[in-house]
Amino acid sequence: MNYTNLGKDTPILDGLEKVTGRARFVPDLKVEGMLYGKVLRSPYPHARLLKIDTSKAERVSGVKGIITGNNVSQHRFGTMVPDWVILPRDKVRFHGDEIAAVAANSEEAAAEAASLIKVEYEELPAVYDPELAMAEDAPQLYEDKENNIAVTFNVHTGNVDDALAKADLVFEETYETNQVYQAHMEPMGALVVPGDYERLIMWLSTQVPSMSRLRYAEALEMCSEDLRIIKPHVGGGFGAKFEYKSHILAAVLTRKTGLPVRMVNCREEDFRAGNPRVPMKIWVKLGLKKDGTLLAKDTKIIAGNGARTVYAPAITSTACYRIDSLYKFQNVRSTGYTVYTNTIPTSCFRGFGNAQMHFAMESALDTICHQNNLDPIEIRKLNGVTPGFTSIHGWEINSCALKECLEKATQESDWYEKKKEADQKGPVKKGIGVAICNHVSGNRPFYKPFDGSSSLVRLTPEGKAIVFTGEADIGQGMNTTFALIAAEAVGLNVKDVRTAAVDTDISPFGLGSFATRGTTIGGRAVYEAAINLKKQLIEHVARVYEKQAEEIKINNGKIYFAGNEEPLPVAEAMQQISYTLGGTSLVGHGVFVPNTVLPDENKYGNVSPAYPFACHIAEVEVDTETGKIRLLNYWAVHDVGRVLNKQTLEGQIEGGVMMGAGWVLGEDMVLKDGALVNPNFHDYCLPTAMDIPRGKIYSYFMESDDPNGPFGAKGIGEPSLNPVPAAIANAVFDAVGVRITDLPITPEKILAGLDI
Repeated sequence: MNYTNLGKDTPILDGLEKVTGRARFVPDLKVEGMLYGKVLRSPYPHARLLKIDTSKAERVSGVKGIITGNNVSQHRFGTMVPDWVILPRDKVRFHGDEIAAVAANSEEAAAEAASLIKVEYEELPAVYDPELAMAEDAPQLYEDKENNIAVTFNVHTGNVDDALAKADLVFEETYETNQVYQAHMEPMGALVVPGDYERLIMWLSTQVPSMSRLRYAEALEMCSEDLRIIKPHVGGGFGAKFEYKSHILAAVLTRKTGLPVRMVNCREEDFRAGNPRVPMKIWVKLGLKKDGTLLAKDTKIIAGNGARTVYAPAITSTACYRIDSLYKFQNVRSTGYTVYTNTIPTSCFRGFGNAQMHFAMESALDTICHQNNLDPIEIRKLNGVTPGFTSIHGWEINSCALKECLEKATQESDWYEKKKEADQKGPVKKGIGVAICNHVSGNRPFYKPFDGSSSLVRLTPEGKAIVFTGEADIGQGMNTTFALIAAEAVGLNVKDVRTAAVDTDISPFGLGSFATRGTTIGGRAVYEAAINLKKQLIEHVARVYEKQAEEIKINNGKIYFAGNEEPLPVAEAMQQISYTLGGTSLVGHGVFVPNTVLPDENKYGNVSPAYPFACHIAEVEVDTETGKIRLLNYWAVHDVGRVLNKQTLEGQIEGGVMMGAGWVLGEDMVLKDGALVNPNFHDYCLPTAMDIPRGKIYSYFMESDDPNGPFGAKGIGEPSLNPVPAAIANAVFDAVGVRITDLPITPEKILAGLDI
């Protein structure tokens, strides 16, 4: 279709603010009388709190308030399991656990006071490995959680044992994925200000403003209406910036002192007490026919929850069964244990468990193909889902260009030509690997009360449109996407549209930025609001200018009438309309409630209105003398439904590929006796510009025109990462014949596999 605003390279609308430094993030915010908050954290992974003495800290000049478990409520709350308290009174459960918080009139005074709080501990035995934590004699973190199991997830559909017995090929392997840090540029932070009527105003770096408001109201034992949350610019999240303890601590300090409190992590705190990726040990058993048809999948997962529950149980369940709707499985069984350990609490990270299982599943398929002389491309075409398919879990695949993604990636990478290349001479070997993925554009089970989104689009008397939504732009360009959708639907130019910052006093309730839902669900609500606004605008134009509504068209900021009349600028028309309406604006209201359902007790039910797919192919070279791996080229082909903004789609792919490459090729949070030994960007091995592919990251888009997405669009944020670890691992194997089943893939592991 011939769109005015869509399908082009549109720079993000707040880009100039960001590159010039004018954009304000939580660490930039200051208000009169503001105090600085600092947290005292545990130096032990597991210890009983015997005594906390704050007397010396209280005498530090500038200190206005100190809180400990002795003077705050001990009621329990939480995101999925009620195992949080504001501050503990009994014991600490990980190195970095919050013991006390201080508010002072300078950061230096707050830090000094925190260091002077004297705590007496009784060290307790600790456990760091989730599998060991399940043993009968393991130290227990919570008395009511037998074998340290926070949550168990089970799904069993079909007859797995019978299918495995009838299979021509049965494959078993164990895979491990490690714990990695989201590495967002802006650390966790909050500014809390006392408001009128005993309300609290919270400026938060968050992905989920409305959901955080509910959770924090529960924690603070307040009515949610007495909390106002404003989301300024956010410097990246990647899943880390959901509910966070220091936001609550800042609010408690504000209530105690009656003054504004800003609390921002230093980078080391962000590492030690953030919510990194859930590590998993994954047992996979697959049954297949001789031709590669998948008959059964049997898996067990033990996942690290850390010392308290954030969203690890939901992530574990995702790893257990989401990939079942990438392939046409008819027999699946999976059990997932989310297990407490005396380590950093884990939570959401781009891919949300699906990335972990994709590493295992796509590595397993590659090994099966190698061992049985099967084509890795054709086995995925044979088993991959197709349009109109309903998966074993009731997921309705309305649109799917997975086959087209495979064909495009194969063609663009010269896959078959590269696979024919003879063994290379010399120590440096080249290899090529493939992996595919599925994901969701929304996840119905994540927030049980409802699914969907709503939006308001206001057209001012000056002819400018403002989009109001509760969905969160965290740096990925969501506000620009919403502006493009609104502009196209109304008939405006995108330069005349902006998206307002999320403010829970003004914005509709929005679930937030997760599950790759922003474009599909949030964007569809914006589309509906814009269509509603356009209808109103046409009706008022017809009334004011005495025209027939059906003869009026709007495009690119101008109103066209039948015949040869000169087009009328929307701004001029709105000024006249506003005069007739007492100076008011026009406001379009849009709601999108997708036809999704909460899965039943057998985990059956369509959880998302749309499902994105992708195929990735990685080309690497491996030095057999040093074990060093180098990315040469990378091809990423994505089914995005409809291209709304080519520039941001390419940016998502390039970012997702490099984030995945960093994970598979070196990133690792290293613990020693429960303490993180590399809590900084010097020792934590993030990829840099020197690590991008020597050739190029090639991005291609397949348009499957999803019936539920705005203009047919689906999401891309998480699918851009999901296949990366497996694609690179498969390429490494192709190069040197070494199969690494535990992440990261390091030179040491390569050399050990080569027996050098």
